[in-house]
Formats: sequence, C-alpha cells, structure tokens
Amino acid sequence: MIDMHIRSKIGRQFVALLLFVVLNCKSAQAESGNAEHTPKRLLYVGNSFYYYNNSLHGHVNRLLASALPKTDREGMQSFSVTISGGHLKWHNIGAYLDAGVGDSAFNENNEVVANAEPFKFDAVLMMDCSRCPYDEATRTIFHQQVRKQGEVIRERGAMPLLFMTWAYSDKPEMIDVLAREYTRAGAENNMRVVPAGLAFSRAIKTRPDLALHTSDRRHPSLSGTYLAACTVLASVYKIDPRGNRYSAGMPETDARFLQAVAWEVATEAKGSSD
Repeated sequence: MIDMHIRSKIGRQFVALLLFVVLNCKSAQAESGNAEHTPKRLLYVGNSFYYYNNSLHGHVNRLLASALPKTDREGMQSFSVTISGGHLKWHNIGAYLDAGVGDSAFNENNEVVANAEPFKFDAVLMMDCSRCPYDEATRTIFHQQVRKQGEVIRERGAMPLLFMTWAYSDKPEMIDVLAREYTRAGAENNMRVVPAGLAFSRAIKTRPDLALHTSDRRHPSLSGTYLAACTVLASVYKIDPRGNRYSAGMPETDARFLQAVAWEVATEAKGSSD
C-alpha cells in the first residue's frame, strides 16, 4: 500500500568516528557535483518509519514554520512517498521525479493550488527497510540500491540523501551495524546521511524513561518521530532545533531534551567533517 500523503552501548569515540563520515567531507561532495546546499523542495522516499504519527515530513515542516519567517520559507515544499514495509528496491524513484509529484499542494486554507512553475525536487531523502542494511542476506542489495537510486536521482538534477534508521528497542545492538552500513553507503556514494539512528541511541542512553518506540518495538512513538524530525532539521536544513516552539504536543521538557540531542549529534558530525 502506497501512502502518498506522502542502547546500543556506543562510546562517544565510536560515534564521533562514524559521524566523521556520515556527513561527507565537502571536497568529495564538490567533486561529485553535489556540494552541500539546503533543499527547497524535498521528496521523502521510504516506508512506515516515515508515515507513523502523521508523517515525519509534516513535523519537519512545522519545525521549519516555527524556525523561519514566512518569507524565508517561500518555495519550500516537501512530499512523502511511502510503502508499508517497503524496501528501497520497491521504489521507482525515477518515476516519482518524472511523474509530476508535487505539481500541486494544499494552501493554508486547505485549497488545492497548482504550482505556477513545473515542479522539480532538488533533493530526495531515502531509507531502506529497517533490517535491510542489518541482515547479511539483504546488505549487498542495500548497497546496490543506494548506488542505483542515487544515480537515478542525480540524473534528474537532484541531490540524494540517506536517512539512517534506528535499532529496535529490544535489539539495541542493531545500531552498530546500521550506523556502519549507512556510513559506508554515504561515503562510497558521496551522500549526506541524516543520523537519526544515532540520535535514538544517544537519547535512549540518556533518558531510558522516554519511550521512542511503540509497543511493536520498532516503529517510532510520537517522541521518536519528533526526534527524527529535529535531526532532519539540524542535518538537512542546518537549523538549530533547540528552543523551537513546535513541540508536537509533548511536554516541554521532553521536547527540549530531544531538540538538544538532535543538535548535539548534528553538531558533532559537522565538527568532524570541517
């Protein structure tokens, strides 16, 4: 079904080493023609990890609305294409980019308004299934798909980005492999990686009382989605989420904590790559 609405014990030194590569060095990106920039029009491609809790991109948009004046948000749009339980190989990203996804949108009055110009995404934030980089049986396919989909995205003038998923609540050791493989994929393909999985592990280690997963142990709770959204804000848009007024209805203390974790992880990544 396609929805178009649309602890691990990691030492700080290990996290820093991973994050050194997570957001790729600027020289490598420049050589690939994909120098870092802030996208105006972002397409999210993934699965239920995105669409839980009224969709990750919706929370990112609300954080942006709180962080930026309306004039600075002019032209900013995002759409999400998700498949329940979806693998990256199930997505035909080229078709999404060619088919006019985003040629209209709802305005503040809940009216559908067509875009005045032909719609073109300048970045795609993609993920694979939550176990695909982790399981040996699917790991090679994960790397093949990152390369293939990245080529498709670049051929259409957009920048491919990777969204690192998190470990299950009962299998915190998953993050070691997930972080390693997403880091490797980002480095090999000159793609920026949003380290949401590392943010989850950092938050759980510090605040084990704050549930980031639902009862199924893998999908994000509202707190988990909010943390992921803050990490996207910090990593993709380079905006400090700390103090953002949008809290998704959570207690302020929880929101402030998650904002700080997201910014801490993103700042460590930036410092390592400078």
